Amino acid sequence: MKEQRPKILLAEDDTNLGFVIRDNGEYRDLDILLCEDGQQALDAFRSGSFDLCILDVMLPKMDGFTLAREIRAINQEVPLLFLTARSMKEDRLAGFTVGADDYITKPFSIEELFMRVNVFLKRSGRSAEKITGMLRIGEFVFDANNLDLSHEEGKRKLTAREAALLKLLSDQQGSTVKREDILRQVWGNEDYFAGRSMDVFISRLRKYLALDPSIEIINYHGVGFRLTVNR
Repeated sequence: MKEQRPKILLAEDDTNLGFVIRDNGEYRDLDILLCEDGQQALDAFRSGSFDLCILDVMLPKMDGFTLAREIRAINQEVPLLFLTARSMKEDRLAGFTVGADDYITKPFSIEELFMRVNVFLKRSGRSAEKITGMLRIGEFVFDANNLDLSHEEGKRKLTAREAALLKLLSDQQGSTVKREDILRQVWGNEDYFAGRSMDVFISRLRKYLALDPSIEIINYHGVGFRLTVNR
């Protein structure tokens, strides 16, 4: 029987941010329930079972601090991670006082958020890492879980973002992955600076993969990128 995916309650009233987090969670094999106000989130928590709660502080109908108190009255163990645009020390202290386990201040990278999420899930034995085995890319063996890119001439340790980008391209090898999809799933936003950063990371991957001349990352200008292995 297939193991059930880790389930996360996300209380976030910024619709765009909520969809980005939920979609990135789905890509990471997480089941994320998005609620757009505090009362809806509390009702969902009362009627379901969750491995982690991600709570915005500024929520309609019931703020994140009150929501956290209500959740703690029901369950003392579930990890609580606060999202907020606030950075004042007093707000962080208030969050920890009502039972928060961690605090991340907006703006944040999707990569950082899910690294923190995975830490909590690992502690509870509900890791968000997908067990996908090794991926063969031409002459390379890519271990996405351990961030290793191996060739007969040596092994390279990738950064988490490099690995996420290569995983996305390799999962759709031979197909063009749209720029906006890469930016949403790996960077968490589609602004100008994220786009420039993506181009730098693509150049890095091309350099790493140059040991095998059959591998090519093709840039379709303004559209996206395609990873091909010409053998």
